[in-house]
Amino acid sequence: MAKVELKQPIVEEISAKIKDAQSVVLVDYRGLTVEQDTQLRKSLREAGVVYKVYKNTYMTRAFQGTEFEGLAPYLEGPSAVAISTEDATAPARVLAEFAKKADKLEIKGGVVEGTVYDAKGMAAIASIPSREVLISKLLGSLQSPITNFARVMNQLAEKGGASECAAPVAEAPAEEAPAAEETSAE
Repeated sequence: MAKVELKQPIVEEISAKIKDAQSVVLVDYRGLTVEQDTQLRKSLREAGVVYKVYKNTYMTRAFQGTEFEGLAPYLEGPSAVAISTEDATAPARVLAEFAKKADKLEIKGGVVEGTVYDAKGMAAIASIPSREVLISKLLGSLQSPITNFARVMNQLAEKGGASECAAPVAEAPAEEAPAAEETSAE
């Protein structure tokens, strides 16, 4: 069997994984212990991220003609790839968090939703909360005015309804009117 025939299934495997990917991040994993690597793989798996080590030539061939072609300059030295099809920031976030504990792990670069980023750009993306966290914050901010309105309505109901609260408002302008007449009489 020719070498090209052996390489083709691996290139096709990479192509299939990146086909629907929202983000792809390349890392240099040199210096990680087996325990650290196992822990990293577990963290990535829990976040729904595929993490695998491939030869740079295989990744270069798989990236050709795709939005991930811009990663070619980062394919030097040992490289591992983290691919996410669900959460665009998950690979960068998990890898950056893990790199704080394992200083040997180095993010080389990545592509998030079609844009190529270097290591500094990926660090900025890693600071973005997950989609679920952002949605919950949005819903919380939308729910806050409704909750406050409900609280005010409940307090009105406890005090006897809106008619009692409206009565003092109606009397207030009547009291101010005589004061205005007194000043004009002077």
